[in-house]
Amino acid sequence: MKHFSRQQVATAIAILFHSIGLIGILFFNSSLIIAATPLNLLLSFGLIIYTQENKHLPFWIFFIACFVVGIGVEIVGTATGWLFGEYQYGSVLGPGINEVPFIIGVNWFIIIYCCGTCIHMLLSEATKKLSEQTGKSVKAIKALSVVIDGATLAVFFDWIMEPVAVKLGYWEWLGDGEIPFYNYVCWFLVSIFLLFIFHNLPFEKQNKFAVNLLLIQAMFFLLLRTFL
Repeated sequence: MKHFSRQQVATAIAILFHSIGLIGILFFNSSLIIAATPLNLLLSFGLIIYTQENKHLPFWIFFIACFVVGIGVEIVGTATGWLFGEYQYGSVLGPGINEVPFIIGVNWFIIIYCCGTCIHMLLSEATKKLSEQTGKSVKAIKALSVVIDGATLAVFFDWIMEPVAVKLGYWEWLGDGEIPFYNYVCWFLVSIFLLFIFHNLPFEKQNKFAVNLLLIQAMFFLLLRTFL
C-alpha cells in the first residue's frame, strides 16, 4: 500500500475544502459556505501545524508575533484609518476584539508564513550554488530577498483577494468603496516587519505544503475574482 506524506495528505485536504467552497459560492451562492470561512482558515492553520517540522519555541514565537501584530494593526486601521485606509469588518469572519475578528490574526500568520516559506525554499538552492561558485557567503542577499520578495508576494496575494473579500462580506471599504493604493503600501510595510522576524527566528522553513497552500488559495480567489 502506497504511503502518502504529510504534505500530500494536507494538500489533498486543502484542495478538497477549497473546491467545495469554490463550487458552493459560484454555483449555489451558499451563505453557509461563506459563513464557514473562519473554519476553513482554521483548517489551513491546522494543516500548517500538521506539516511543520520541529515545532519548537521560535516557531510559536513567530505565530504569536503574526497574530498580535496582525490584530494590532487591524485595530488601528479600523479605528483610525491611519493604516490601510477607511474600512470595517462584517460579521462573516466571526467574533473578535474592537470589531476585528480573531481569525484575521490567524490569516496574517498563514499569508506571511506561506509567502516567506515560498521565497525561502526558492532561494535556498540558488544561494547555495552561488555561494559555491563565488566562494563567498550570500546570506545578506538571501535575507534581503526573503523579506522584500516575500512582502511583494504577500501584497500580490492581497491584491488578488481584496475584491473577492469585499463581495463576500468579509470587510468593506468606506467612502467611495474603492480599494486605496495606501492599503497595499501598508500591507508591504507590515509584511516586511513580519518577514524580518520570520527570517531571523531559527525554525524549520522547508514546507512544501505551505507552497501548495498559497497556490491553492491564490487560485481560489483568482477564480472567484474572475467569475463571481
